[in-house]
Amino acid sequence: MSASLSSAAPALADLPEWDLGDLYPAMDSPAYARDLERAAAECRDFARDYRGRLGELLAGDGARLAQAIARFEALDDLLGRIISYASLIYAGNTSDPERAKFYGDAQDKITAASSDLLFFTLELNRLDDGALEAAMESGPLAHWRPWIEDTRREKPFQLEDRIELLFHEKSSTGAHA
Repeated sequence: MSASLSSAAPALADLPEWDLGDLYPAMDSPAYARDLERAAAECRDFARDYRGRLGELLAGDGARLAQAIARFEALDDLLGRIISYASLIYAGNTSDPERAKFYGDAQDKITAASSDLLFFTLELNRLDDGALEAAMESGPLAHWRPWIEDTRREKPFQLEDRIELLFHEKSSTGAHA
């Protein structure tokens, strides 16, 4: 019983390709470049506006902290859109060096931009438990309760800020890995 190893496998037809046009029209599209620039600028602005101020934002009914969380969520969505596009482009053909470079560059830029956001969850975990719980009982902050509680589950494992930043920068795509 001998099988012929010389018979060639049938050639594969063109494989399907994702239509990523709902995210960006192309890797070199101005919309993609604008979003990368906007993400970096908005992350810097976010850090400038809120770093070291979360306790102050919690005062009262927590409405100002709720606004900051909404802004954080919008930035997280933008960063997610950018890195999702880049990773799907790369996954479409991982042997293409142009796609690999595109994905690597996107990872670097997203990690750099999101480094300006890292303080937010770290500071949120340092807020007074009682004050935060009271603010989440009703009012604008109540909407964010599930996200806040999920974020605060990491509190026991949180390291000093500089070490958290180091781990973030050493990760392949920061918090969005």
